[in-house]
Amino acid sequence: MQMTNNKPFITIIAPCYNEEAILEQNIHKIIDYLQARSYKYEWEILIVDDGSKDQSGIIADDLAKQESRIRVIHHPVNLNLGRALQTGFRNAHGDIIVVLDIDLSYSVDHIEQMIDTLIDSVADIVIASPYMKGGKVTAVPFLRRNMSKWVNRFMRLAAQDKYHTFTGMVRAYRTSFIKPLNLKTKDYEINPEIIYKGMILRARIVEIPAHLDWTEQNKLGDRRTSSIRVIRAFFSGLMSGFIFRPYIFFVGIGLFLMMLSLYELVWLLFDTLRYIAAQHSEITFSQSLSVQFKKNPQSFLVGGITFIIAIQFLSVGFLSLQSKRYFEELFHQGTSLKKQNGNKDY
Repeated sequence: MQMTNNKPFITIIAPCYNEEAILEQNIHKIIDYLQARSYKYEWEILIVDDGSKDQSGIIADDLAKQESRIRVIHHPVNLNLGRALQTGFRNAHGDIIVVLDIDLSYSVDHIEQMIDTLIDSVADIVIASPYMKGGKVTAVPFLRRNMSKWVNRFMRLAAQDKYHTFTGMVRAYRTSFIKPLNLKTKDYEINPEIIYKGMILRARIVEIPAHLDWTEQNKLGDRRTSSIRVIRAFFSGLMSGFIFRPYIFFVGIGLFLMMLSLYELVWLLFDTLRYIAAQHSEITFSQSLSVQFKKNPQSFLVGGITFIIAIQFLSVGFLSLQSKRYFEELFHQGTSLKKQNGNKDY
């Protein structure tokens, strides 16, 4: 890690879209916090104005004129959170990148906690997690809180490495890790994508307890127009969870259907053999089976079709497992080559 005057250089990335109600006051809170720790860190703030339609871009430019350590990058149109973060990662000058939500629903105190954890634990990513032991959620609307919690539990179930918060944006990154990372998603899915690709690359990922507090946001009411659409974020989170281990879902459904079909078919076999025994072996197995088919044709139909569908799901599951392994190997090799070539794309 490069140091300036024996102090790590920190880039705070603050994506914003239509945040005129809170942008100036919250950037000043971040500045005051960092100024108080100038003995510990060199720093800059990178505001990524993601095509705001209000006065956010103008306010950000005014802040940059007042403080030389603030830089602003404007997207001409709204490209969504994923693209805003990618822009921030590409243009960060620091050795450590800290991503903050401009609403400061995670207070500025998390900055030092994440940076110190990143350095002390030699981590590549530090996640501020309100859902782990010691974390806390305050004043978040009931629907949003529970959707977020269950999406993260779903991802925890699907992922090989068991973290508590996959969707959270507030994190610290080692710049040498995040800059060459090839990211594709353009919206909220970028946060689980980073975790997923970090796991492929065997990155060291650490969670720290965090406090997610919406007290101030609730006071703003309609003055803040950039809030995430809950239902869309929920379903995008479910789809993101699917990428961690897609074969589990196919194999799970396949095994369930296989058990149902075998239950039906085993009972048919039992009835067939029992009928043969009742006839004192005077009929053949095929004749007994024909009798059972005439009595319960629906059992043969349901059992047979369910068995075929189960085989299909299991086959897709094994194919998706093979595809996932190919993708992870290619991604790992491609990232290694990109690092060796000096990240020329950047």
